Amino acid sequence: MSRSPHSRGLLLAACTAALLAACASAPRPAAGPAPPPPRQIAEAGTVTRAIANLASASGSLVSGRMVMVQAAEGVRVRGQVGGLVRNGAHGLQVHERGDCSAVDARSAGRYYDPLAGARQDGAVGTSPGRIVADPEGVATVDLLLRGAVLGGGADNDILGRALLVLGATPGAISARVACGVITAGK
Repeated sequence: MSRSPHSRGLLLAACTAALLAACASAPRPAAGPAPPPPRQIAEAGTVTRAIANLASASGSLVSGRMVMVQAAEGVRVRGQVGGLVRNGAHGLQVHERGDCSAVDARSAGRYYDPLAGARQDGAVGTSPGRIVADPEGVATVDLLLRGAVLGGGADNDILGRALLVLGATPGAISARVACGVITAGK
C-alpha cells in the first residue's frame, strides 16, 4: 500500500510531535536538596529582661531561677541553682523548644546554639555554660550566652526556648536534671 507524499508528511509530523511530547514529559534528574535559607541574626532583641524558673527533671531535686538581660555581646544569665551534686561541675544550656513537659525534659529538644541553630546533644559548637556547685550543692551563675538576643523572632532569639541544667552524677553526666522556659519578665 503506497502512501501519498501528503500523508507521509502528516505521518512524519505526528511522529515528531509524539517524540517531542515524550521528551518533554521525561523526568529530569534531581538537582539535590535546596540549600537552607541564610540565618537571620539580630544585633539586639526586643525584650531587655527574661526569666527561667528551673524545675526538677529526671527525678532530681535540682531547681533555681535565672534572670537574663540583654548585654552588648549576647545575653547575660545570672541566678542560683540548688540541689546539685556537691562540688560538681554541671552544664547550663539553651535548648530548641520551650517545652519542659516530659519527665526527663526531652521535650525541650536538642541543644540550641544561638549562632548556629539546633545541634545534637554533645555536638561541637558553642560550649554550654559550665557551672560548679559549692559544698552545699548550690551554684551561683553568671554567664554570657554570646550572640543570643531576647525577643524579636530572629534565629538567635532565645526567648521562648528552654534553659536546662545537665547533671554531673557518674553515669548521668548529661542527664537533664532541671528545665525552665525562658519568658519575658521582671
